[in-house]
Amino acid sequence: MRVVSGSLKGRPLKAVPGMSTRPTTDKVKEAIFNMIGPYFDGGLALDLFGGSGGLGIEALSRGTERCIFVDRDAKAIQTIHSNLEACRLQDQSEVYRNDAERALKAIIKRELQFQLVFLDPPYKQQKLKALIEQISDEQLLTEGGFVVAEHGTEVELPGQIGSFELVKFEKYGMAAVSIYRHGDGRMGEM
Repeated sequence: MRVVSGSLKGRPLKAVPGMSTRPTTDKVKEAIFNMIGPYFDGGLALDLFGGSGGLGIEALSRGTERCIFVDRDAKAIQTIHSNLEACRLQDQSEVYRNDAERALKAIIKRELQFQLVFLDPPYKQQKLKALIEQISDEQLLTEGGFVVAEHGTEVELPGQIGSFELVKFEKYGMAAVSIYRHGDGRMGEM
């Protein structure tokens, strides 16, 4: 695993030890960012099932100003801290050990809004639709912002969730990516 592009291009990233997480491959990461970016001018990102922190770190490398990383697994939190330190991104990051629902409640209290939200939950325990509905209901995404959901290919998400429209769906082997946008639904040149 490595940072694919941006200011930290080529920087190696550690994976979470054990089998509890499934890191996003470099190929899938590159495809995701080509669909939503590929580069950014500031803004705030949320990596809600952080794992190794690869998606949030990629967003920071590509110009996102700050990222909040959340994971409930202690090994994942240690790995995120290690990768942020190796990339010298501690000042642009917040890391919390928490489950997704509690983390969203804390974020709602802080009245934060994100340009990018990454949802990559364990495939067996997916609550993606409910999480995306909550992000929509609580207006946690800026106008024109994206929710990127990585999931198993057997998961089918609807074309519209709350105020978000599905603008891209792609399969990569056993993984699939659904990208929702808040706003007018136009997404660059597709």
